[in-house]
Amino acid sequence: MSDNTTHFGFRTVPEGEKASMVRAVFDSVAGKYDVMNDLMSMGVHRIWKRIAVDLAHVRYGEKVLDLAGGTGDLTALFRRRVGAKGFVVLSDINAEMLGRGRDRIIDEGLAESVAYAQIDAEKLPFPDNSFDCISIGFGLRNVTHKEEALKSMYRALKPGGRVIVLEFSEVHNELLKKAYDLYSFKVLPFLGKLVANDSESYRYLAESIRMHPNQEQLKAMMQQAGFERCEYFDLMQGIVAVHRGYKL
Repeated sequence: MSDNTTHFGFRTVPEGEKASMVRAVFDSVAGKYDVMNDLMSMGVHRIWKRIAVDLAHVRYGEKVLDLAGGTGDLTALFRRRVGAKGFVVLSDINAEMLGRGRDRIIDEGLAESVAYAQIDAEKLPFPDNSFDCISIGFGLRNVTHKEEALKSMYRALKPGGRVIVLEFSEVHNELLKKAYDLYSFKVLPFLGKLVANDSESYRYLAESIRMHPNQEQLKAMMQQAGFERCEYFDLMQGIVAVHRGYKL
């Protein structure tokens, strides 16, 4: 991509327009987001998120920033790990998603020691060395300048802190890849139309996965941002990967 354009799914768009286009997607799907996640993954996304939190190794009393936190799945898991003496920030660039996440945290009785912030992952409004862990679940692929977001996360982490990136990635098995492509571009938009009355947003989500850096590319980007001991863990043959890196 040139300095002035970027990807929005398979389309090439002006950089300045991507954020508003992504916002429109999530405004559209917010009301059915949790239902669609369960349908699309047959509930397996809950296991992926638990694995990501396990790999974060957060402890009681630590501070966590959950970027692109959406409806609060990861925030709820982190909050249970760090306890009332810890602190979790549920953040999202989309106000509609963030509001639903806040309501969910309150309904589950986890609101103590949880704060909410509508923020851009590329420009984190926190002092240096603020958090023990920063996570971003299924959100990095929607960020316009991923390198800037990773640098911002590195800056906001405490020395010894770790970043966790949970994201769709590159499938390794060729037979599974063909089946996954068929599901992504045929079944997924159909489900989006049926349940959320929005096939186009789910077509974008499928396209955005294909445009996202693969496992090795994302690992290299993390290293370039300053993270050390970077590694990734493939789930379901690479349909999803959890990347972890440390600020040492």
